[in-house]
Amino acid sequence: RKVESIDVLDAVGSNIVVSTRTGEVMRILPRLHEDINEEWISDKTRFAYDGLKRQRLTQPMIKNEKGLFVYASWEDVLSRVAGVLQAVEGKEVAAVVGGLVDAEALIALKDLLNRLNCDTLCTEEVFPTAGAGTDLRSNYLLNTKIAGVEEADVLLLVGTNPRFEAPLFNARIRKSWLHNDLQVAVVGSPVNLTYTYNHLGESPQILQDLASGKHAFCKVLDQAKKPMVVVGSAALQRSDGAAIHAAVSAIAQNARTKSGVGSDWKVMNILHRVASQVAALDLGFKPGVEAIRRNPPKVLYLLGADSGCITRQDLPKDCFIIYQGHHGDVGAPMADVILPGAAYTEKAATYVNTEGRAQQTRVAVTPPGMAREDWKIIRAVSELAGKTLPYENLDQIRKRLEEVSPNLVRYDDVEEANYFNQANELSKLVKQQLLADPLVPPQLTIKDFYMTDSISRASQTMAKCVKAVVEGAHAVEEPSIC
Repeated sequence: RKVESIDVLDAVGSNIVVSTRTGEVMRILPRLHEDINEEWISDKTRFAYDGLKRQRLTQPMIKNEKGLFVYASWEDVLSRVAGVLQAVEGKEVAAVVGGLVDAEALIALKDLLNRLNCDTLCTEEVFPTAGAGTDLRSNYLLNTKIAGVEEADVLLLVGTNPRFEAPLFNARIRKSWLHNDLQVAVVGSPVNLTYTYNHLGESPQILQDLASGKHAFCKVLDQAKKPMVVVGSAALQRSDGAAIHAAVSAIAQNARTKSGVGSDWKVMNILHRVASQVAALDLGFKPGVEAIRRNPPKVLYLLGADSGCITRQDLPKDCFIIYQGHHGDVGAPMADVILPGAAYTEKAATYVNTEGRAQQTRVAVTPPGMAREDWKIIRAVSELAGKTLPYENLDQIRKRLEEVSPNLVRYDDVEEANYFNQANELSKLVKQQLLADPLVPPQLTIKDFYMTDSISRASQTMAKCVKAVVEGAHAVEEPSIC
């Protein structure tokens, strides 16, 4: 049986076909989409699916007095969670959402915690909030669109390694470099991008020179007909992220003015690394967990949060942690209660890619054991907590999504983001200095590419890939066929 779906292991949102047999994913193949992945997918998308059947959370669990997890019924676990949420004040509750969470679960969690008078809803990924921050969509989208790189004639990459962070976007850049003589320049660590580029250096100070017009590369940018500036989301997660964003915004605005290009061509672009981030920012989540570190909560709700950005040590001893997700990875062991959710092949869910395009996954297999769809679990908790959410099926929750952010239900359509001038003016108010530390993307070498989330970390195939890279291909023992 074949089901058309969407890949969520990076922020590109490649279109895929999931082939299943007897309730198990057998293979994943690319599906044609000219505006995103054409007819390609990355190796991780194609081969990490074996992680979907390992380390899975299949039953609700509660931690007993000895600190060991014991299986429990859904009734016990949900009433326990609801009781804990009712027993504390709203300001003593917080939530963190991970990189694989769908828009339906995001809005359900936000609605529930808002009804409990809680507003501390954070994403694991950090994004600068100074200046216009996340208030203007143009500040955090790949505005030129993935296919737009084929029209560009000069591309500046800042603090990113698209070959590993977004392989399909990198393939587009290479295509444009081969056929359209695209000029590429990089500020950040020198990496093998499979095409030649002009390496301007690693220091963030270069951005200041580019913004003020002192750098030699400014001549190239000034002569560009359709310039494009792409900054990696990881570069914005540094402590000087706001200053980097402001400098890049100034570079993009100068390039736009000098090129005289029409208003339909966008210059400023952010390349995200995780599938849930754009939808979370659209729905009003706060980027980063700094607010939780400053005011440690009594109840913490982890929704698929497995990057380890917050640990038990950051929280008070009596903090009650609820983990909801599909893999026993980083977040589950520190929880007091585990609610098993569904992975992306097991639910009809909405994801928004780095260019702001909403797409939906479809059900290929049923969730294992007693696992359920994430938004349905949150809806059940709300009922027991006496704050029943006003939706009972997928159509109703999508109507709620439409109320908050209409672009989330306009599938396969990119809602254009504007207000670049205003965003640039607001970014001038950022009073932050650029650090001297070099811009190093987190996925620097090929071994960093294979394991980036709970699914690929549980995959034996990805583990073999890492081993082959580190120790050489001879180190991987393949079982003999005969």
